Amino acid sequence: MIRYTFSILVLSLLLSCQAEQNKTAHDHATPSMLQGHDKLIEKYLAEINAIPLDSASLLDYDYMTLIPGATFAMGGDNDQALPDELPKHEVAVDSFWMDRTEVTNKDFKEFTAATGYQTIAERELDPEELLSQLPPGTSLPSDFDRSPLSLVFSNVLKGQLANPNTWWKPVRNANWRQPQGPSSTIEGKDYYPAVHIAWYDAMAYCKWRGKRLPTEAEWEFAARGRRNKQVYHWGNDMITPDRGNYWQGEFPYTNEVKDGHERLAPVMSYMPNTYALYDIAGNVWEWCSDWYKYDHFEERADNTVINNPQGPTTSFDPLEPSVLKKVMRGGSFLCNESYCSGYRVAARMKSSPDTGLEHTGCRCARSL
Repeated sequence: MIRYTFSILVLSLLLSCQAEQNKTAHDHATPSMLQGHDKLIEKYLAEINAIPLDSASLLDYDYMTLIPGATFAMGGDNDQALPDELPKHEVAVDSFWMDRTEVTNKDFKEFTAATGYQTIAERELDPEELLSQLPPGTSLPSDFDRSPLSLVFSNVLKGQLANPNTWWKPVRNANWRQPQGPSSTIEGKDYYPAVHIAWYDAMAYCKWRGKRLPTEAEWEFAARGRRNKQVYHWGNDMITPDRGNYWQGEFPYTNEVKDGHERLAPVMSYMPNTYALYDIAGNVWEWCSDWYKYDHFEERADNTVINNPQGPTTSFDPLEPSVLKKVMRGGSFLCNESYCSGYRVAARMKSSPDTGLEHTGCRCARSL
């Protein structure tokens, strides 16, 4: 979603693990809005391409694991599967390397110190960029505040209306250095995942490290850890507090914190999957390289094996037809069985590439 207007336009979907999707297409974006998106995408990609490689990282495979290529059944595994996870279909992926953990604050500090990079959440809002993505004739208020902002989770009091508009709060100067805003800090949290990371930020970090974001197919294949056609990376048993960082209790009112982590957990706090990948279930949503298209699995379900799919060439979500989105996987510390089972290996999430939140981060991959 457009970063500058996310608190107004589509907050109802930011955390959503996608309540059943309405496949009735709404009106599509106007040509002028799409052109605005295209220009913004080109601008950010050009900035990413200009980031120099860290030569030391090119030969560094520490904290990475080799994922041997194979064919697997991609898509939803049980009755929790949503329409965009279906149908299940055969996919083949080549061997590749993948980071064992999510990118940490320590990792991101090294990146920003070496390059001077500022995340999207740290940048002032640009009225011209905003207007270029909105319908002609749209105007901003004369007192439009350009201060950087991002979304921070806030518990909802029992009895109050509960929806993403009430549990996500736009907070000025919230970013990866200050996850809950200026009064917070990451001091002493080097090995926690970096959050408020937009897709562009994740791409920039990967570029510097000589890596890339995994495709959605690679992510799911690696997350399954040789457990094809099972719901979680450990099998089919329900998630428990010793298996991942998620919300225990009644969401979004009461977090019982049975796992000891009210919000983020340090990486490697839980047992890895069989490929030695940590935090595949919960903690933070992780960006993939693919564009999101709600019916893309249907498009490629023709009973033939799909080799190394890169995702659709276009993005379309009928719930927000004017918003171009990228895929996220893995769930977060806010996922809950009664509301959001995003820690299932087939669960999908999506958001615009310039949006970061308190529970979005990334993990890198590398081709052989």
